[in-house]
Amino acid sequence: MIAKRKRSAALRRGTVARRAKAAVAIDIAAPVADQLAAGREARTACPRSSHAPAQRTRYARDPVALLIESNHDRLENLIPVRHSRMLESPFAFFRGSAVLQAHDLAATARSGIEVQACGDCHLLNFGGFATPERNLIFDINDFDETHPAPWEWDVKRLAASLVLAARWRGFSKETALEAATRVAGQYRRTMRDHADMSTMDTWYSQLTVADIFADAADDRKATKRLAAVVKEARTRTSEHVFGKLTKDVDGTPRIVDQPPLIYHPPGENPKGTAETFIKLYTSTLREEIRMLLSRFHMVDAALKVVGVGSVGTRCHIVLFMGVHGDPLFLQVKEARKSVLERHAGKSPWGHEGQRVVVGQRLMQAASDIFLGWAKGPNGRDFYVRQLRDMKVSADVTAFDADTLVRYGRICGRALARGHAKSGSAAAIAGYLGNSAAFDEAVGLYAIAYADQAERDYAAFQVAARNGRIATETTTGAAVDTMVR
Repeated sequence: MIAKRKRSAALRRGTVARRAKAAVAIDIAAPVADQLAAGREARTACPRSSHAPAQRTRYARDPVALLIESNHDRLENLIPVRHSRMLESPFAFFRGSAVLQAHDLAATARSGIEVQACGDCHLLNFGGFATPERNLIFDINDFDETHPAPWEWDVKRLAASLVLAARWRGFSKETALEAATRVAGQYRRTMRDHADMSTMDTWYSQLTVADIFADAADDRKATKRLAAVVKEARTRTSEHVFGKLTKDVDGTPRIVDQPPLIYHPPGENPKGTAETFIKLYTSTLREEIRMLLSRFHMVDAALKVVGVGSVGTRCHIVLFMGVHGDPLFLQVKEARKSVLERHAGKSPWGHEGQRVVVGQRLMQAASDIFLGWAKGPNGRDFYVRQLRDMKVSADVTAFDADTLVRYGRICGRALARGHAKSGSAAAIAGYLGNSAAFDEAVGLYAIAYADQAERDYAAFQVAARNGRIATETTTGAAVDTMVR
Protein backbone atom coordinates (compact mmCIF):
# COMPACT_ATOMS: atom_id res chain seq x y z
CA MET A 1 0.00 0.00 0.00
CA ILE A 2 2.82 2.38 0.93
CA ALA A 3 4.66 1.56 -2.29
CA LYS A 4 1.46 2.20 -4.23
CA ARG A 5 1.04 5.63 -2.60
CA LYS A 6 4.66 6.49 -3.42
CA ARG A 7 4.17 5.51 -7.06
CA SER A 8 1.00 7.59 -7.21
CA ALA A 9 2.82 10.59 -5.75
CA ALA A 10 5.60 10.14 -8.29
CA LEU A 11 3.09 9.96 -11.13
CA ARG A 12 1.32 13.10 -9.91
CA ARG A 13 4.58 15.01 -9.73
CA GLY A 14 5.59 13.73 -13.15
CA THR A 15 2.31 15.07 -14.48
CA VAL A 16 3.02 18.42 -12.80
CA ALA A 17 6.44 18.54 -14.43
CA ARG A 18 4.96 17.81 -17.86
CA ARG A 19 2.17 20.36 -17.43
CA ALA A 20 4.62 23.09 -16.46
CA LYS A 21 7.05 22.73 -19.36
CA ALA A 22 5.63 25.66 -21.36
CA ALA A 23 7.00 29.08 -20.42
CA VAL A 24 4.62 31.49 -18.71
CA ALA A 25 4.18 34.69 -20.71
CA ILE A 26 5.36 37.50 -18.41
CA ASP A 27 5.13 41.11 -19.56
CA ILE A 28 8.11 42.64 -17.77
CA ALA A 29 6.72 46.12 -18.51
CA ALA A 30 3.36 45.30 -16.86
CA PRO A 31 2.46 46.70 -13.42
CA VAL A 32 4.30 44.94 -10.59
CA ALA A 33 0.98 43.74 -9.11
CA ASP A 34 0.17 41.95 -12.38
CA GLN A 35 3.58 40.27 -12.47
CA LEU A 36 3.24 39.17 -8.84
CA ALA A 37 -0.18 37.73 -9.65
CA ALA A 38 1.21 35.86 -12.68
CA GLY A 39 3.87 34.33 -10.44
CA ARG A 40 1.31 33.23 -7.86
CA GLU A 41 -0.85 31.75 -10.62
CA ALA A 42 2.12 29.66 -11.82
CA ARG A 43 1.92 27.70 -8.55
CA THR A 44 -1.31 26.09 -9.81
CA ALA A 45 0.50 24.18 -12.56
CA CYS A 46 3.71 23.78 -10.57
CA PRO A 47 3.26 23.81 -6.77
CA ARG A 48 6.36 24.88 -4.86
CA SER A 49 6.45 21.50 -3.10
CA SER A 50 6.78 19.76 -6.50
CA HIS A 51 10.43 20.82 -6.66
CA ALA A 52 11.21 18.19 -4.02
CA PRO A 53 11.81 14.65 -5.32
CA ALA A 54 8.85 12.33 -4.92
CA GLN A 55 11.24 9.56 -3.90
CA ARG A 56 14.89 8.63 -4.32
CA THR A 57 14.99 9.65 -7.94
CA ARG A 58 17.26 7.72 -10.29
CA TYR A 59 17.57 9.19 -13.76
CA ALA A 60 17.38 6.73 -16.64
CA ARG A 61 20.49 7.57 -18.63
CA ASP A 62 24.08 6.47 -19.04
CA PRO A 63 26.13 9.26 -17.41
CA VAL A 64 29.39 8.12 -18.98
CA ALA A 65 27.85 8.09 -22.47
CA LEU A 66 26.59 11.66 -22.02
CA LEU A 67 30.01 12.82 -20.85
CA ILE A 68 31.74 11.09 -23.75
CA GLU A 69 29.29 12.80 -26.11
CA SER A 70 30.16 16.16 -24.51
CA ASN A 71 33.81 15.55 -25.46
CA HIS A 72 32.97 15.85 -29.18
CA ASP A 73 35.35 18.24 -30.95
CA ARG A 74 37.45 18.91 -27.86
CA LEU A 75 41.23 18.78 -28.19
CA GLU A 76 41.87 15.05 -27.95
CA ASN A 77 45.13 15.34 -26.05
CA LEU A 78 43.37 17.30 -23.28
CA ILE A 79 40.39 15.00 -22.77
CA PRO A 80 42.42 12.77 -20.38
CA VAL A 81 43.29 15.91 -18.39
CA ARG A 82 39.59 16.76 -18.13
CA HIS A 83 38.72 13.25 -16.97
CA SER A 84 41.53 13.21 -14.41
CA ARG A 85 40.41 16.50 -12.90
CA MET A 86 36.85 15.17 -12.64
CA LEU A 87 38.09 12.02 -10.89
CA GLU A 88 39.49 14.01 -7.95
CA SER A 89 36.20 13.92 -5.99
CA PRO A 90 32.41 13.80 -6.47
CA PHE A 91 32.45 17.59 -6.08
CA ALA A 92 35.01 17.99 -8.89
CA PHE A 93 33.02 15.54 -11.01
CA PHE A 94 29.88 17.61 -10.45
CA ARG A 95 31.70 20.78 -11.55
CA GLY A 96 32.70 19.12 -14.83
CA SER A 97 29.38 17.45 -15.59
CA ALA A 98 26.87 20.28 -16.11
CA VAL A 99 25.59 18.32 -19.11
CA LEU A 100 24.22 15.64 -16.77
CA GLN A 101 22.24 17.92 -14.52
CA ALA A 102 20.92 19.88 -17.50
CA HIS A 103 19.58 16.59 -18.86
CA ASP A 104 18.04 15.70 -15.49
CA LEU A 105 16.53 19.12 -14.76
CA ALA A 106 14.52 18.87 -17.97
CA ALA A 107 12.49 16.09 -16.30
CA THR A 108 11.74 18.06 -13.14
CA ALA A 109 8.90 20.44 -12.32
CA ARG A 110 9.12 23.86 -14.02
CA SER A 111 7.63 27.09 -12.78
CA GLY A 112 7.41 28.25 -16.39
CA ILE A 113 9.05 31.59 -15.51
CA GLU A 114 12.28 32.06 -17.45
CA VAL A 115 15.34 34.28 -17.01
CA GLN A 116 18.79 34.46 -18.51
CA ALA A 117 20.19 31.49 -16.58
CA CYS A 118 23.85 30.93 -15.74
CA GLY A 119 23.54 27.27 -16.76
CA ASP A 120 26.46 26.07 -14.63
CA CYS A 121 25.60 27.64 -11.32
CA HIS A 122 27.82 25.86 -8.79
CA LEU A 123 29.42 27.61 -5.84
CA LEU A 124 32.89 27.92 -7.43
CA ASN A 125 31.46 29.84 -10.37
CA PHE A 126 30.96 32.80 -8.04
CA GLY A 127 33.70 35.09 -6.84
CA GLY A 128 35.21 38.53 -6.68
CA PHE A 129 36.40 40.61 -9.60
CA ALA A 130 37.02 44.23 -10.54
CA THR A 131 34.44 46.55 -12.04
CA PRO A 132 35.57 48.98 -14.77
CA GLU A 133 35.88 51.54 -11.96
CA ARG A 134 38.35 49.16 -10.21
CA ASN A 135 36.00 48.36 -7.32
CA LEU A 136 35.86 44.77 -6.09
CA ILE A 137 32.43 43.15 -6.25
CA PHE A 138 31.05 39.63 -5.79
CA ASP A 139 29.01 37.99 -8.54
CA ILE A 140 28.66 35.03 -10.89
CA ASN A 141 31.83 34.80 -12.95
CA ASP A 142 31.34 31.94 -15.44
CA PHE A 143 28.83 32.12 -18.29
CA ASP A 144 29.93 29.46 -20.76
CA GLU A 145 26.55 27.72 -20.40
CA THR A 146 24.32 30.80 -20.08
CA HIS A 147 20.95 30.45 -21.84
CA PRO A 148 17.31 31.51 -21.36
CA ALA A 149 15.82 28.88 -19.04
CA PRO A 150 13.72 28.39 -15.89
CA TRP A 151 15.22 30.35 -12.99
CA GLU A 152 14.92 27.40 -10.60
CA TRP A 153 17.44 25.35 -12.59
CA ASP A 154 20.23 27.66 -11.40
CA VAL A 155 18.99 27.55 -7.80
CA LYS A 156 18.88 23.75 -7.82
CA ARG A 157 22.38 23.38 -9.26
CA LEU A 158 23.76 25.81 -6.72
CA ALA A 159 22.03 24.02 -3.85
CA ALA A 160 23.28 20.60 -5.00
CA SER A 161 26.84 21.96 -5.24
CA LEU A 162 26.65 23.09 -1.62
CA VAL A 163 25.60 19.62 -0.48
CA LEU A 164 28.44 17.99 -2.42
CA ALA A 165 30.92 20.53 -1.06
CA ALA A 166 29.70 19.83 2.49
CA ARG A 167 30.16 16.09 2.00
CA TRP A 168 33.59 16.61 0.41
CA ARG A 169 34.66 18.60 3.46
CA GLY A 170 33.28 15.97 5.84
CA PHE A 171 30.56 18.20 7.33
CA SER A 172 27.43 16.76 8.87
CA LYS A 173 24.22 15.84 7.05
CA GLU A 174 22.54 18.66 8.96
CA THR A 175 25.06 21.19 7.61
CA ALA A 176 24.56 19.97 4.05
CA LEU A 177 20.78 20.28 4.29
CA GLU A 178 21.02 23.66 6.04
CA ALA A 179 23.33 25.05 3.34
CA ALA A 180 20.98 23.95 0.54
CA THR A 181 17.83 25.16 2.29
CA ARG A 182 19.29 28.51 3.27
CA VAL A 183 20.61 29.32 -0.19
CA ALA A 184 17.07 28.92 -1.51
CA GLY A 185 15.69 31.03 1.35
CA GLN A 186 18.23 33.78 0.69
CA TYR A 187 17.38 33.72 -3.00
CA ARG A 188 13.67 34.04 -2.16
CA ARG A 189 14.14 36.99 0.22
CA THR A 190 16.51 38.81 -2.12
CA MET A 191 14.13 38.34 -5.04
CA ARG A 192 11.35 39.89 -2.98
CA ASP A 193 13.61 42.88 -2.27
CA HIS A 194 14.22 43.31 -5.99
CA ALA A 195 10.50 43.03 -6.74
CA ASP A 196 10.05 46.11 -4.53
CA MET A 197 12.98 48.03 -6.06
CA SER A 198 12.72 50.42 -8.96
CA THR A 199 13.79 49.08 -12.34
CA MET A 200 16.95 51.19 -12.44
CA ASP A 201 17.91 50.36 -8.85
CA THR A 202 17.83 46.67 -9.70
CA TRP A 203 19.85 47.24 -12.87
CA TYR A 204 22.58 49.14 -11.02
CA SER A 205 22.60 47.02 -7.84
CA GLN A 206 25.86 45.37 -6.83
CA LEU A 207 27.03 43.04 -4.09
CA THR A 208 30.14 44.85 -2.90
CA VAL A 209 32.94 43.77 -0.61
CA ALA A 210 31.53 46.18 1.98
CA ASP A 211 28.21 44.29 1.83
CA ILE A 212 29.98 40.99 2.45
CA PHE A 213 32.02 42.45 5.33
CA ALA A 214 28.78 43.70 6.87
CA ASP A 215 27.23 40.24 6.54
CA ALA A 216 30.24 38.68 8.30
CA ALA A 217 30.59 41.36 10.99
CA ASP A 218 29.70 38.89 13.76
CA ASP A 219 32.43 36.42 12.76
CA ARG A 220 36.02 37.57 13.33
CA LYS A 221 37.54 34.58 11.55
CA ALA A 222 35.35 35.16 8.52
CA THR A 223 36.24 38.85 8.31
CA LYS A 224 39.93 38.01 8.64
CA ARG A 225 39.70 35.48 5.79
CA LEU A 226 37.75 37.98 3.71
CA ALA A 227 40.41 40.64 4.25
CA ALA A 228 43.04 38.17 3.00
CA VAL A 229 40.94 37.42 -0.09
CA VAL A 230 40.60 41.14 -0.87
CA LYS A 231 44.35 41.57 -0.49
CA GLU A 232 44.96 38.63 -2.85
CA ALA A 233 42.52 40.05 -5.40
CA ARG A 234 44.54 43.24 -5.64
CA THR A 235 47.51 41.17 -6.86
CA ARG A 236 45.62 39.16 -9.49
CA THR A 237 46.23 41.42 -12.47
CA SER A 238 48.12 41.18 -15.75
CA GLU A 239 51.03 43.06 -14.19
CA HIS A 240 51.41 40.59 -11.34
CA VAL A 241 51.06 37.45 -13.46
CA PHE A 242 53.38 38.75 -16.18
CA GLY A 243 56.55 37.51 -14.46
CA LYS A 244 55.07 34.04 -13.90
CA LEU A 245 53.82 33.42 -17.42
CA THR A 246 56.55 35.02 -19.55
CA LYS A 247 60.29 35.14 -20.12
CA ASP A 248 62.48 37.48 -22.14
CA VAL A 249 63.56 36.12 -25.55
CA ASP A 250 65.94 38.43 -27.42
CA GLY A 251 64.43 41.48 -25.79
CA THR A 252 60.80 40.45 -26.36
CA PRO A 253 58.55 38.83 -23.76
CA ARG A 254 57.26 35.36 -24.67
CA ILE A 255 54.75 33.11 -22.94
CA VAL A 256 56.56 30.20 -21.28
CA ASP A 257 55.46 26.71 -22.32
CA GLN A 258 54.24 24.61 -19.39
CA PRO A 259 52.79 21.55 -21.20
CA PRO A 260 50.18 20.25 -21.19
CA LEU A 261 48.59 23.24 -19.42
CA ILE A 262 50.17 26.12 -21.40
CA TYR A 263 51.88 25.57 -24.74
CA HIS A 264 52.47 26.81 -28.25
CA PRO A 265 50.98 24.18 -30.63
CA PRO A 266 53.76 22.65 -32.73
CA GLY A 267 53.70 23.61 -36.40
CA GLU A 268 51.33 26.53 -35.81
CA ASN A 269 51.78 30.28 -35.75
CA PRO A 270 49.36 31.19 -32.92
CA LYS A 271 50.38 34.84 -33.01
CA GLY A 272 49.51 35.12 -36.70
CA THR A 273 46.18 33.35 -36.19
CA ALA A 274 45.44 35.56 -33.18
CA GLU A 275 46.16 38.76 -35.12
CA THR A 276 43.53 37.85 -37.72
CA PHE A 277 41.04 36.95 -34.99
CA ILE A 278 41.65 40.12 -32.95
CA LYS A 279 40.77 42.28 -35.95
CA LEU A 280 37.35 40.60 -36.08
CA TYR A 281 36.91 40.72 -32.33
CA THR A 282 37.57 44.44 -32.02
CA SER A 283 34.51 45.19 -34.15
CA THR A 284 32.32 43.95 -31.26
CA LEU A 285 33.87 46.41 -28.77
CA ARG A 286 32.66 49.90 -28.00
CA GLU A 287 34.60 52.54 -29.90
CA GLU A 288 36.46 53.90 -26.88
CA ILE A 289 37.61 50.39 -25.92
CA ARG A 290 38.86 49.82 -29.48
CA MET A 291 40.88 53.00 -29.09
CA LEU A 292 42.23 51.76 -25.75
CA LEU A 293 43.24 48.39 -27.22
CA SER A 294 44.97 50.13 -30.15
CA ARG A 295 47.55 51.45 -27.66
CA PHE A 296 48.77 47.89 -27.13
CA HIS A 297 50.57 45.65 -29.62
CA MET A 298 50.36 41.87 -29.66
CA VAL A 299 53.55 39.95 -28.93
CA ASP A 300 52.56 36.31 -28.32
CA ALA A 301 49.73 33.79 -27.98
CA ALA A 302 49.48 30.26 -26.59
CA LEU A 303 46.94 27.60 -25.64
CA LYS A 304 46.01 27.44 -21.94
CA VAL A 305 44.00 24.79 -20.10
CA VAL A 306 41.37 26.23 -17.76
CA GLY A 307 38.80 24.96 -15.27
CA VAL A 308 37.34 21.45 -15.12
CA GLY A 309 34.34 21.36 -17.46
CA SER A 310 36.15 23.59 -19.99
CA VAL A 311 39.22 21.39 -20.34
CA GLY A 312 39.66 20.34 -23.94
CA THR A 313 37.90 23.35 -25.42
CA ARG A 314 40.16 25.72 -27.30
CA CYS A 315 41.34 28.44 -24.98
CA HIS A 316 44.19 30.83 -25.75
CA ILE A 317 45.95 33.56 -23.86
CA VAL A 318 47.17 36.50 -25.90
CA LEU A 319 49.86 38.83 -24.58
CA PHE A 320 49.79 42.51 -25.51
CA MET A 321 52.29 45.15 -24.43
CA GLY A 322 51.50 48.82 -23.96
CA VAL A 323 53.67 51.74 -24.96
CA HIS A 324 55.03 51.97 -21.41
CA GLY A 325 55.91 48.28 -21.28
CA ASP A 326 52.71 47.45 -19.41
CA PRO A 327 51.26 43.99 -20.15
CA LEU A 328 47.68 43.01 -20.95
CA PHE A 329 46.58 39.39 -21.15
CA LEU A 330 43.36 38.58 -22.99
CA GLN A 331 41.77 35.15 -22.82
CA VAL A 332 40.24 33.87 -26.06
CA LYS A 333 37.92 31.02 -25.17
CA GLU A 334 35.91 28.71 -27.40
CA ALA A 335 32.15 29.05 -26.99
CA ARG A 336 30.19 25.87 -27.66
CA LYS A 337 26.46 25.31 -27.50
CA SER A 338 25.06 25.65 -23.99
CA VAL A 339 24.23 22.40 -22.23
CA LEU A 340 20.77 23.93 -21.66
CA GLU A 341 19.91 24.45 -25.32
CA ARG A 342 18.77 20.88 -25.95
CA HIS A 343 16.32 21.14 -23.06
CA ALA A 344 15.32 24.82 -22.96
CA GLY A 345 15.03 25.71 -26.63
CA LYS A 346 17.21 27.14 -29.38
CA SER A 347 19.51 30.00 -28.55
CA PRO A 348 18.27 33.42 -29.71
CA TRP A 349 21.85 34.27 -30.73
CA GLY A 350 23.43 32.89 -33.89
CA HIS A 351 26.96 33.16 -32.46
CA GLU A 352 27.83 31.21 -29.29
CA GLY A 353 30.40 33.81 -28.23
CA GLN A 354 27.76 36.51 -28.48
CA ARG A 355 25.45 34.32 -26.36
CA VAL A 356 28.09 34.18 -23.61
CA VAL A 357 28.87 37.90 -23.74
CA VAL A 358 25.25 39.09 -23.83
CA GLY A 359 24.29 36.63 -21.08
CA GLN A 360 27.15 37.86 -18.93
CA ARG A 361 26.24 41.50 -19.45
CA LEU A 362 22.59 40.74 -18.67
CA MET A 363 23.32 38.95 -15.40
CA GLN A 364 26.42 40.61 -13.96
CA ALA A 365 26.32 43.86 -12.02
CA ALA A 366 29.35 45.06 -14.00
CA SER A 367 31.35 43.35 -16.72
CA ASP A 368 34.84 43.35 -18.20
CA ILE A 369 35.32 46.19 -20.68
CA PHE A 370 37.14 43.84 -23.07
CA LEU A 371 34.24 41.37 -23.44
CA GLY A 372 33.67 40.59 -27.11
CA TRP A 373 33.37 37.76 -29.62
CA ALA A 374 34.35 36.62 -33.10
CA LYS A 375 34.67 33.60 -35.39
CA GLY A 376 37.96 31.78 -35.15
CA PRO A 377 39.78 29.25 -37.33
CA ASN A 378 37.58 26.54 -38.88
CA GLY A 379 34.49 28.63 -38.17
CA ARG A 380 34.45 28.01 -34.42
CA ASP A 381 32.91 30.60 -32.11
CA PHE A 382 35.01 32.34 -29.45
CA TYR A 383 34.60 35.05 -26.86
CA VAL A 384 37.23 37.28 -25.28
CA ARG A 385 37.80 38.64 -21.77
CA GLN A 386 40.74 39.66 -19.60
CA LEU A 387 42.73 36.75 -18.19
CA ARG A 388 43.19 38.36 -14.80
CA ASP A 389 41.13 41.24 -13.50
CA MET A 390 41.35 40.93 -9.73
CA LYS A 391 39.42 37.67 -10.07
CA VAL A 392 39.31 35.45 -6.98
CA SER A 393 37.25 32.41 -6.05
CA ALA A 394 36.46 30.77 -2.73
CA ASP A 395 38.86 28.26 -1.23
CA VAL A 396 36.36 25.66 -0.04
CA THR A 397 39.15 23.64 1.59
CA ALA A 398 39.54 26.46 4.14
CA PHE A 399 35.82 26.61 4.98
CA ASP A 400 34.32 25.42 8.21
CA ALA A 401 30.66 24.42 8.31
CA ASP A 402 29.38 27.87 9.27
CA THR A 403 31.42 29.54 6.53
CA LEU A 404 30.01 27.21 3.90
CA VAL A 405 26.44 28.05 4.92
CA ARG A 406 27.25 31.78 4.99
CA TYR A 407 28.98 31.61 1.61
CA GLY A 408 25.98 29.83 0.13
CA ARG A 409 23.72 32.64 1.27
CA ILE A 410 25.99 35.21 -0.40
CA CYS A 411 25.84 33.20 -3.63
CA GLY A 412 22.04 33.11 -3.30
CA ARG A 413 21.96 36.91 -3.06
CA ALA A 414 24.15 37.30 -6.14
CA LEU A 415 22.11 34.79 -8.15
CA ALA A 416 18.81 36.46 -7.28
CA ARG A 417 20.23 39.85 -8.30
CA GLY A 418 21.34 38.43 -11.67
CA HIS A 419 17.96 36.82 -12.32
CA ALA A 420 16.12 39.98 -11.26
CA LYS A 421 18.19 42.01 -13.71
CA SER A 422 17.53 39.65 -16.63
CA GLY A 423 13.92 38.62 -15.91
CA SER A 424 10.83 39.46 -13.83
CA ALA A 425 11.72 39.73 -10.15
CA ALA A 426 8.07 40.31 -9.33
CA ALA A 427 6.85 37.15 -11.09
CA ILE A 428 9.49 35.01 -9.38
CA ALA A 429 8.77 36.68 -6.02
CA GLY A 430 5.05 36.05 -6.54
CA TYR A 431 5.73 32.39 -7.23
CA LEU A 432 8.02 31.98 -4.21
CA GLY A 433 5.79 33.83 -1.76
CA ASN A 434 6.73 34.40 1.88
CA SER A 435 6.73 30.84 3.23
CA ALA A 436 9.65 28.40 3.25
CA ALA A 437 7.83 25.91 1.00
CA PHE A 438 10.25 26.33 -1.91
CA ASP A 439 13.30 26.49 0.38
CA GLU A 440 12.47 23.13 1.93
CA ALA A 441 11.69 21.53 -1.43
CA VAL A 442 15.05 22.65 -2.84
CA GLY A 443 16.85 21.33 0.25
CA LEU A 444 15.36 17.89 -0.33
CA TYR A 445 16.10 18.08 -4.05
CA ALA A 446 19.73 18.99 -3.37
CA ILE A 447 20.25 16.02 -1.05
CA ALA A 448 18.67 13.63 -3.58
CA TYR A 449 20.63 15.09 -6.49
CA ALA A 450 23.91 14.91 -4.59
CA ASP A 451 23.18 11.21 -4.13
CA GLN A 452 22.66 10.96 -7.90
CA ALA A 453 25.92 12.80 -8.60
CA GLU A 454 27.79 10.39 -6.33
CA ARG A 455 26.30 7.42 -8.19
CA ASP A 456 27.35 9.01 -11.48
CA TYR A 457 30.83 9.60 -10.06
CA ALA A 458 31.07 5.92 -9.11
CA ALA A 459 30.11 4.94 -12.67
CA PHE A 460 32.74 7.37 -13.97
CA GLN A 461 35.39 5.75 -11.75
CA VAL A 462 34.48 2.32 -13.12
CA ALA A 463 34.75 3.69 -16.68
CA ALA A 464 38.23 5.01 -15.88
CA ARG A 465 39.33 1.65 -14.44
CA ASN A 466 38.05 -0.44 -17.33
CA GLY A 467 39.37 1.92 -20.02
CA ARG A 468 36.06 3.23 -21.29
CA ILE A 469 37.40 6.74 -20.71
CA ALA A 470 41.01 7.90 -20.99
CA THR A 471 42.89 9.56 -18.11
CA GLU A 472 46.33 11.08 -17.73
CA THR A 473 47.47 7.84 -16.10
CA THR A 474 46.43 5.74 -19.09
CA THR A 475 47.62 8.12 -21.83
CA GLY A 476 50.27 10.42 -20.44
CA ALA A 477 48.36 13.30 -22.08
CA ALA A 478 51.02 13.59 -24.78
CA VAL A 479 51.39 17.07 -26.22
CA ASP A 480 52.51 15.79 -29.63
CA THR A 481 49.00 14.40 -30.39
CA MET A 482 47.35 17.82 -30.50
CA VAL A 483 44.29 18.21 -32.70
CA ARG A 484 43.60 21.64 -34.15
